[in-house]
Amino acid sequence: MAGFFLKWIQPLRDRKGTDMLFLCRHLLSERGEASQTVLAQEIISNYRAMNAAQRASFFEMLCREFGADDGAIQHAIESYQKQRNSQNLARLSNSVEAPRQELFRRINTAPGGTQTLVTLRQHLREASKDGAKFEPLDSDLRHLFRSWFNRGFLHLERISWSTSAIILEKLIHYESVHEINGWKDLRRRLEADRRCFAFFHPALPDDPVIFVEVALTKGVVADVEPLLDIAAPVLPTEKADTAVFYSINNCLQGLRNIPFGNFLIKQVVTELAAELPNITNYSTLSPLPSFARTLRDRANPEGFTQDRLARLLADYGDSLTAASRMRTPVEAFFHLLKEPVAHRDVLAPPLHRLALAYLTKSRSEGKLSDSVATFHLSNGARLDRINPFGNLKPYGLEASYGLTVNYRYKPDELEENHERFVSEKKIRVSSGLFKENKAVAAAWDLPPLDAVRKH
Repeated sequence: MAGFFLKWIQPLRDRKGTDMLFLCRHLLSERGEASQTVLAQEIISNYRAMNAAQRASFFEMLCREFGADDGAIQHAIESYQKQRNSQNLARLSNSVEAPRQELFRRINTAPGGTQTLVTLRQHLREASKDGAKFEPLDSDLRHLFRSWFNRGFLHLERISWSTSAIILEKLIHYESVHEINGWKDLRRRLEADRRCFAFFHPALPDDPVIFVEVALTKGVVADVEPLLDIAAPVLPTEKADTAVFYSINNCLQGLRNIPFGNFLIKQVVTELAAELPNITNYSTLSPLPSFARTLRDRANPEGFTQDRLARLLADYGDSLTAASRMRTPVEAFFHLLKEPVAHRDVLAPPLHRLALAYLTKSRSEGKLSDSVATFHLSNGARLDRINPFGNLKPYGLEASYGLTVNYRYKPDELEENHERFVSEKKIRVSSGLFKENKAVAAAWDLPPLDAVRKH
């Protein structure tokens, strides 16, 4: 990489300017820490003043001008193949690292550097949604953030009503699962029978990285309404036996896909066990964010094909067709879903079965369709209970026809469940779901009806 920098030195001596290519090259050529910080601060100031089009041009320049040198990589590979020693391995490792990673490290030395780079990745993700492709740049930032936001650098804090107003306002802003409707709503979520914990990073002291909201309850809760009711009576903590994780929020878009949520859940369980020994159950009340969309997607061969829907709904055919006066169970089911609450008694059993299929069988590109399920199951939770019409709020009905799901965290089985899910793709379900799970598996895995007819 040293040779990559040396070719810039003479042009920098002969040129003055404030364009970003010049500043970035200048920053990489500087050796003095004070000079680096001044240049990094200038780059940060210029970046913050950019509009979306200017940022896109900046991203293109970073991809084009600060990538790894293919010739240097090839030379390092050949040297290592000839003589496999630690020196040649180090040269190979250095050659494959794009210079922009060092550029980002130096930008990070200035005040506000970490915040700027996190914001930069947010802008990068937004630009990519519009069709622009900056994968090499995004890959470098993800690589650095996995180190910078390592669990060892994060500290857990309990958020209470006495926490600074700056942070409390950000909770309202960042809550994306169950909207916080003003200060009264927030205050109820921080009462004695509620807990809120967040991870913070030293470089972002007023910005929670991720936070979780917990309700202390008597028994596992299936319905979000009592948890979100600001007029609900406060349960004395000594009467609670269950901690329900009902909202988990990644706050910073620039840190998407940087894994630290699993550490948060495990540490909060530890904190609650130490504070409240009467809490013996740890459960979630979780959404099914893509259920409605996945259920209607017929183009995905790993999802709800017409044949699979027909088999999964066959047991409910009489009740569905009688309630809708439609010819087939599938037609009847989707007709009744136009007014799900009005037909909740008829729809609850088939919705329960289809939700179980969605959480355990439906996949997209080989991965479970539900990202929330993937998160909890990979952390060692078990699929405990499915609750038709557990969320009748408009956003709950729109995304999942009102379904909620409980995942159970049992400390003595977390490691085993995690290994089975990650290594063997096996999902642990509760005894209450065992029989239904077998029926779902049988219906899901049968060959298409057309293939059966041909034989």
